Amino acid sequence: MKLSIAKIYTLFAILSLITSSVGFAESQITQFSGIDTIGQNYPAKPTDISPLLIGEKIPAVNIPAANGKPYDLNTHIAEKSTILIFYRGGWCPFCNKELAGIQNIQADLLKLGYQIIAISTDSPENLSKSIDKHQLSYTLLSDADLAVSKQFGIAFKAPPAYGKTLEEGSAGKNVDKLLPVPSVFILDKTGLIQFEYINPDFRQRISPSLLQGVAVALKNENSK
Repeated sequence: MKLSIAKIYTLFAILSLITSSVGFAESQITQFSGIDTIGQNYPAKPTDISPLLIGEKIPAVNIPAANGKPYDLNTHIAEKSTILIFYRGGWCPFCNKELAGIQNIQADLLKLGYQIIAISTDSPENLSKSIDKHQLSYTLLSDADLAVSKQFGIAFKAPPAYGKTLEEGSAGKNVDKLLPVPSVFILDKTGLIQFEYINPDFRQRISPSLLQGVAVALKNENSK
């Protein structure tokens, strides 16, 4: 039996409609089945994350600082432009190199009107160790349970080999055994993301010179 072109298109349209209906039904079953999937399924690989994008605003964040006291990130961001860094932890040599590099350009960034805030999976106690070890003079915050990393869309399931390291670094709060993809966000005073650098290869970080160059360019652009 020969089918006309019109009939073939009609069949394709019907099949597409059926497929869409099935997909929609499955999504509704997942949504209303009573199973709480939020917080249970995380990207298995760093390349699978869905981070916040340039032009979006960051969520409300209130997490412990190195001294253990709550730190209202949004209140502090409202005071001045912010360079917000997510790193894995003080146990990561690539992170420590990044933190040291940022410390080296901190004075220049402060002159431009920026503040620097870094967030990791470390407990407040381990944050204090990093501050002392690397002589850091900017703010470190503890996202030990990765609640903030999840909100930023940069959390993923860590390989099993990291289990003990993450447990010790977070003081047992990283129960889901997650890692953040190392990221850098530049925010205005409203919490709007103006720039971001997110690389799924944890060995690759933005260089201090490039970060400083971007910071200068944004300040010039915003002053127009």
